[in-house]
Amino acid sequence: MSGLVNEAGWDRIVRVILGLVLLYLWLGNVLSGTAAVIVGIIGIVLLVTGVVGFCPLYRVLGFATKKE
Repeated sequence: MSGLVNEAGWDRIVRVILGLVLLYLWLGNVLSGTAAVIVGIIGIVLLVTGVVGFCPLYRVLGFATKKE
């Protein structure tokens, strides 16, 4: 599975922390309405990609923060 990882350690940490903050804003009812849903979805995506270490958008763009 390490061949699929395209995020560096720092990138993964930033994604997980930012994802948790955005999920808190959504689930903690700090935001409401459409903005809350959008923030929640972005938070979930950041959290999942940070935990897994793979960003599909990086793959499409041919970009990676992890050095070979």
